[in-house]
Amino acid sequence: MEQFWDIIIELTEGFGNTLLLFAVTLVFAFPLGLLLAFGSMSKFKPLKWFVKVLIWVIRGTPLMLQILLVSFIPQYVFHVPTKELAAALNITINTTMFLFVALAFVINYACYFSEIYRAGIEAIPVGQYEAGQVLGLTKNQIFSKIVLMQVIRRILPPMSNEIITLVKDTSLAQILGVIDLLNAAKHAVNHYVILTPFVYATIFYLIFNGLLTLLLGWIEKKLSYYKV
Repeated sequence: MEQFWDIIIELTEGFGNTLLLFAVTLVFAFPLGLLLAFGSMSKFKPLKWFVKVLIWVIRGTPLMLQILLVSFIPQYVFHVPTKELAAALNITINTTMFLFVALAFVINYACYFSEIYRAGIEAIPVGQYEAGQVLGLTKNQIFSKIVLMQVIRRILPPMSNEIITLVKDTSLAQILGVIDLLNAAKHAVNHYVILTPFVYATIFYLIFNGLLTLLLGWIEKKLSYYKV
């Protein structure tokens, strides 16, 4: 029984980093994705094509590769070794690695979110905008009062899929040695020479994804009023 609780404590600590990476990614990727969506729809051609190329590159390469490339940038582009960067920021190497992973995740998911945003915005009928103009609303008022909630309702299902995928993708953090849930499970397996930590990690993932599914389903039901 003591061994069981030791394993659970170790997995819980790893799950804390998983939750932190999950939260940081969503907090920064949601607004960044919207900015990229507006950029991809911009009438300013250089900005539009820059954003489109960026999205194409990110969506066309593995997240694992992007994590590694982000971690190489300080040393190979700016010639600043990771240890020196950590010392300059007054943080540990582990925290520095976590920041590299988080940056890669934010950029990756922002690009995916941007395409979902763009599809949702472009799916709104032109008549919705024309109705707002007839009512004398400005472009900002039309978007915030008429279009926004309809867009959110339309993009929620694909967004939900990406959010669930994000939970599983957090396991890639172990590439840079970040102790996430899966990495903690691997460490426990090696330490105790048993496979049950993988079973416990599976239960952690299933419970978390189950709660997220219920929450996202509840939100989708609440927004059904805005369905067109």
